[in-house]
Amino acid sequence: MPMKQTSGAGGRWSIGELAKACGVTVRTLHHYDEIGLLSAGQRTASGHRRYTEEDVRRLYRIRALQMLGLPLADIGAALATPADDMASLRILLEQQLLHMSRYAEQVQAVQDRLRDLLSRIDSSRIEGAAMPAPEQFMSTLEMITVLENHFTPEQRQELADRRAELGSDRIEAAKARWAALVEEGLRHVENGTPVSDPSIREWVRAWDEIGSMFHSGEQTKAAARSMWQDNSAALSADMPWSSEQLAGLLAYLQKARAQP
Repeated sequence: MPMKQTSGAGGRWSIGELAKACGVTVRTLHHYDEIGLLSAGQRTASGHRRYTEEDVRRLYRIRALQMLGLPLADIGAALATPADDMASLRILLEQQLLHMSRYAEQVQAVQDRLRDLLSRIDSSRIEGAAMPAPEQFMSTLEMITVLENHFTPEQRQELADRRAELGSDRIEAAKARWAALVEEGLRHVENGTPVSDPSIREWVRAWDEIGSMFHSGEQTKAAARSMWQDNSAALSADMPWSSEQLAGLLAYLQKARAQP
C-alpha cells in the first residue's frame, strides 16, 4: 500500500502512517525518537510529528543495520553519513542483500530433510522398517531452529506459499536442475573459468531463475543466502558436496554476479 502524502511539496507522514506503511509499530518509532536515532523532521502547528522523505531513508538505514546485527546503541555512529550519500547507502544495500541472500538453499535443505523423515515413516508402516533414528530428528530440529532464527514469519509464509503454488513435480524438477547447476559450477571453479566468460553469465542466469521460483522478494532471497553461509556445514551434511565446495561455489557465484 503506498504511503499517503500529506504535502504537495514531497511526502509528509504522521507517525501512524509511517508505522503502518513501513511495518513497524508506533512504539518502535517513539523509542527511536527517545534514544536519538530518528526524530520527525517536522511538526505541525499543533505539535504533531510529520516525517519527511529524509526521515524515511534514515528509518530504512536503521532497520537495515538492525537486520545486519548491529546493536541499537551502535547504529547512531553508523548513521553519521547523510541519508542522501549515495555511496554509503549503496554499500549498506549491498551488505543487506548479501546478508539476506544467504538463506535460500537452507530452506530447501530443511524441506528435503522433512520429506526424508516422512518417507522413512511411510516405509516403516508399509515394510516394517525401523523408525528414523533420534539423531535424524535432532538434526532436523536444529535445521528448523536455524531457519526460524533467520526468517521473519512473513518470509516463512512467503516461502510456504511459493512452494504450494509450484507443486511437488515442479519442485522436484527444480531440485534436479539446481543439482546439475551445482555440478556445472563446481567444474568451473575447479577449471578456473573466468567469471567474465559468456558461459558463466548463462549459468548465473539459470541459477537465479531457479531461486526466483521460490523467493519472490529480495529480502527473502538474501535471508536464505545468509542462513546458508552461517550454517553451511550442518545444512550440507546430507548433500553430495562438502560445505567447503559449496562455500567456494557461492563465492564464485557472487563474483560472477558482480560482473558488469
